[in-house]
Amino acid sequence: MDLRRARFVRSALDVAESAELSRVDALADELAAHLAAESPTIDLVHIHRAQSSAVQSIVAAMLREHLGFREEVVLTPQDGFVTHARPDFVYSLGPGRGIIAEVERGGTTTNNHDLKDLWKTHIATDAQHLFLVVPNANWNEAGIAREHPYNRVLIRLGSFFGDPRREIDVVSLHVFGYGREI
Repeated sequence: MDLRRARFVRSALDVAESAELSRVDALADELAAHLAAESPTIDLVHIHRAQSSAVQSIVAAMLREHLGFREEVVLTPQDGFVTHARPDFVYSLGPGRGIIAEVERGGTTTNNHDLKDLWKTHIATDAQHLFLVVPNANWNEAGIAREHPYNRVLIRLGSFFGDPRREIDVVSLHVFGYGREI
């Protein structure tokens, strides 16, 4: 497996956000180490027509058991929004502060799950960081890569960082790419 990783951070952070980002980066490092260690297992289940839950269960073990994420927690409702957002995983950094972790597979970019995950983090009152675990490539029946979600996610979601005019209130985005590339 080729574990790939990218990090995007809002251009201007206050002192508290900078300190918080250190904690988030440490958790991201641990997740990356787990994904690298589990790469042979992930490669076995990340095949054409496999269930999305197969990869998610491998990632879930690390997020739940080692990092302390909670699974499928309904986010705090927000005035004016009719949403019952339920991310794959949530980690509390403190009152009103947290991380959403999402594990994607086939619909990452074809069904805009990446954009929905970023939006979910943007509107959440209790999450400011997103860990997005996506495939490096998805395969057709012949075993040929039909798309490369990781690269597309970097371009699409990276555009929301680096320029204050385009930025949203998500403090950081950590994208992890799993599975073989070619």
